[in-house]
Amino acid sequence: MHPLDATAHPRPLLRRPWTPLDGVWEFAADPDLTGTVGGVAFDRTVRVPYAPETPASGVHWKGPLDRAWYRRPLPGRAGDRRTVLHLGAVDRVCDVWVGGAHVARHEGGYTPFSVDVTDALGDGADLVVRADDDPLDLEAPRGKQDWRDEPHEIWYPRTTGIWRTPWLEELCARHIADVQWRGDPDTLRVDVRVELAVPVSGARLHLRLRAGDRLLADDAVRVDGTVVERTLQVGDGGFDDRWGLLWEPGDGRLLDAELALVTDTGEVLDEVASYTALRSVAVDDGRVLVNGRPVPLRLVLDQGYWPDTGATPPDVAALRRDLELTRALGFTGVRKHQKTEDPRWLALADRVGLLVWAEMPSAHRPGPTAAARLLREWPEVVAAHRGHPSVVAWVPLNESWGVQEVATDPRQRALVRALAATAEALDGTRPVSANDGWEALGGSILGVHDYAQDPVALAARYASREDVERAATGRRPDGRLTDLERAGVAGRAVVLSEFGGVALRHPADDDRGWGYADARSPEDLLARYRDQWAAVHASSVLAGACWTQLTDTYQEVNGLLTAERVPKCDPDAIRRATLGEG
Repeated sequence: MHPLDATAHPRPLLRRPWTPLDGVWEFAADPDLTGTVGGVAFDRTVRVPYAPETPASGVHWKGPLDRAWYRRPLPGRAGDRRTVLHLGAVDRVCDVWVGGAHVARHEGGYTPFSVDVTDALGDGADLVVRADDDPLDLEAPRGKQDWRDEPHEIWYPRTTGIWRTPWLEELCARHIADVQWRGDPDTLRVDVRVELAVPVSGARLHLRLRAGDRLLADDAVRVDGTVVERTLQVGDGGFDDRWGLLWEPGDGRLLDAELALVTDTGEVLDEVASYTALRSVAVDDGRVLVNGRPVPLRLVLDQGYWPDTGATPPDVAALRRDLELTRALGFTGVRKHQKTEDPRWLALADRVGLLVWAEMPSAHRPGPTAAARLLREWPEVVAAHRGHPSVVAWVPLNESWGVQEVATDPRQRALVRALAATAEALDGTRPVSANDGWEALGGSILGVHDYAQDPVALAARYASREDVERAATGRRPDGRLTDLERAGVAGRAVVLSEFGGVALRHPADDDRGWGYADARSPEDLLARYRDQWAAVHASSVLAGACWTQLTDTYQEVNGLLTAERVPKCDPDAIRRATLGEG
């Protein structure tokens, strides 16, 4: 696989040659917070990027781990080039030293960050990373990470420290720092915003867009400052290009991009590869539209954990296999639940035309600290995902987690609105499910969670516009309001964004794991699956649904696949039921 292949690169949307730092590092557990950068005793090793709680890390830490230390050598300075260290994700508060000098601090366990370490390198230096992650800090965005020693109910083992690939780049001081794309399928125009690391003058930015071997645009513009914005016209405007160039569900047609920053004397300062797509997402009259056409959502909830590696995929092949299985089971999309996923998974989803809901991992307890942290980290999540055409919806909050008093506390209501508005402000091209599940406040998607197992009752609840309007304005069986403003559907797309959750269990397994309901045989599981999806397909109002869930995950054994990704019943029969084909 080519190192600049987007599905192998840790930053698919801005690719240069890179050096991975995965592998064996020195490691020290510091649960008592007594270590210092010069005095910590590195008494074992860890295999990065797997969290120390996982078997794959070689540490397999049990119990609380408030602080973890990592160390490895770095190469020396690369002539007059700059060396930038990238950390894909470190949970949760990360400090970085190079050659004993403190070079970076980042808070937020689910987003990437980078730092120029050139001036600290010399002829070579040690890189030291410290990760602080208090398991009892319930106001920290934590997703499904448990605060107890052993996983319980819906909560999983913790993910401390480095859990996504760290890597190095060597580049010129004058380089491209970010590229943001926006394609318009109606006009066949592509807007691009290029941000430079430092002000540049006396240079030009060259941009090329291709569809396969076909050159669509070849543009050059004078550079003076740190931002370049251009609009590129692609295609001939005829019928063929108005369909043939568009990114569609199930057909991820991408436009490959080449960008070069070149001085007036011909010196190439920087070259990067990227990609974008011509596609739009909107909600109109209760339907989700892609490129102006209604697309019924057939989604599956994907927790994104593996038995030996936790929240980190074993390798890119495992990511590819998950997508293949998702599509083989008939799903047109995935709701990534309570975690951010590896960018290489998103690149794969972009290429196959999978529809992805991107979600912010929630805090567990409400409070001003939780609010501040969510408002700080959620913009980074949006920025990291907004360039991927597969991402078609934002989910900043789930089931009022971290805003449990939202029905009565005006501050928590304001937080819900602020997080939704953040996605609109930083992106503005995708619908938002503001508080998915219940107690919604705004958003153009009304996500409803309903684990009723009786398919007749499920069908009756969402059969007609009047039925759905009744559900949207009233109280759920658990007493919560579906929508805090009782605004009704009001043009929103109503999505049954969690349902099902059927575990395949035998009488001897009654004390092992759980689901929302139990099937006693593969045939029973398939029958329940078929009947519940039939209830969804019978609705004339639902814009789609999301089955819980793709794989067994620790004690949650309600997956269609085992944790090892083995189907529990006939995959083709599952596919036909998902798509409503019998």
